[in-house]
Amino acid sequence: MARMGIGIIGCGNIAATYLRNARLFGDVELVACADQMRETAERRAAEFGLRAMSVETLLAEPDVDLVLNLTIPAAHRAVTEAALAAGKHVFTEKPLGVTLAEGRALVAQAERRGLALGSAPDTFLGAAGRRARALVDAGAIGKPVLGTAFMMGRGMEHWHPNPQFYYQPGGGPVLDMGPYYLTMLVNLLGPVVRVSAVARTGQSERLVTAEGPFQNTRFPVGTPTSLLSLLEFAGGAAVTFGASWDVFRHSNHPIELHGTEGSLRLPDPDTFGGDVSLSSRGEPWQDHPSEPERFGAVNWPFDAPRLANYRMLGVADLVRSVGQGRQPRASGRLALHVLEIMEAILRAGETGEPVAIEGGADRPAALGEDEAAGLLAGATA
Repeated sequence: MARMGIGIIGCGNIAATYLRNARLFGDVELVACADQMRETAERRAAEFGLRAMSVETLLAEPDVDLVLNLTIPAAHRAVTEAALAAGKHVFTEKPLGVTLAEGRALVAQAERRGLALGSAPDTFLGAAGRRARALVDAGAIGKPVLGTAFMMGRGMEHWHPNPQFYYQPGGGPVLDMGPYYLTMLVNLLGPVVRVSAVARTGQSERLVTAEGPFQNTRFPVGTPTSLLSLLEFAGGAAVTFGASWDVFRHSNHPIELHGTEGSLRLPDPDTFGGDVSLSSRGEPWQDHPSEPERFGAVNWPFDAPRLANYRMLGVADLVRSVGQGRQPRASGRLALHVLEIMEAILRAGETGEPVAIEGGADRPAALGEDEAAGLLAGATA
C-alpha cells in the first residue's frame, strides 16, 4: 500500500520517541509537526527533517493523511476533533479523552466520517504482549479464572518539578497509568462487565523534593492516591487491579493470570518487552524472554538503553488497517472501553457500589509474527 503522510501535533518529550521509531516502519512517512510553542516545533523539525508549521496549516496540509496527537490530555479532544473535521485519520496518546463523554463523542465522530481513530497504549502489541496473547489463546493456562495486576509506587513529586496536577481531579494513578494495565488485560481476557472498588488517600499533602521552583513546598491532594478494584470480565475471569502512589516498596508482579491449567506472569505493561513466564499445572516457571523477538529488544532511553519502547507500532498498524479495511488493534473503541473502566473504578471507589460497564469492546485481533514483520521498513506487504 502507499505510505501515509503523518503530521504530529505536540512536540514535547514523548514526540522524540515516536519520531525516532518512525524509521522502523514501512508505511509511515513523517511530513510535518506543530506545537503551541512554535520554537518547540521548529526544534523537532530541524532534528528529524520535518516541516514546522502552525496547527491550522498542518490540518490543511494535503500531504498529511493522519494526525498523531501528542498534546497534553486536556487538549486531546479539541485536537482530535479538529483533525477529524479536517478529514484526517487520528492516533492519539492516552487517554482518548479525559471523560467518557469526550471519548464517546470522538469515536462517534470518527465513525460518522469514515475515518480511522486509534489511541495509545500500543504496548500490548510488543513482544511480551504478543507472547502472552499467544499462550492464552493456545490454552496454556486453560480457562482463565482469576488474576492480579498492580501498579504501585511513590508518585511523582520526587522527580517531577511541577507534580501538583497529578494529584487533582482528572489525575491520580488510575487515569495516569491504568491504560497500560487495563488495555493489556482486555487484550488477554476480553471486555470487562462490572467493577467494584475502594479508594484511599494516604496523605492529605505532598512534599515536592524534585529540583525546581516548587522544591521543598507542600501542596494539597485532591484525588484518591490508592485504589483497589475488582474487575469482572465477560468471559468469567475476575482480576484485582491495584493502583497506588502510597507504596514505598513491594514484591507484587505487574500482572499474573491463573487458569484451570496453569499460571502466567507478565512484565510491566508500560514497556514492549520483558520476560513472560508460564507455569503449567504447578511446574517451575518457564521464562520466555522478549529481547530476541520483534519489538522486544532493549532500545530506550536512547543514551543508555534498558527498556523496550516501540511507540509508533500502533500507528503503523492503524495505517495498515486503513488499506485492509479493518479496525486498528489499538482502536478508539478499545480506548473508549478502557476509559469507561477507569471512570467506573473511580466512581465505585467513591460510592462503594459496583458499577456495570455499559459499552463493551471487541477483543483486538492478535498480531501474528508474520504480520508484525510485515510492518517493518523494507518488508513486502
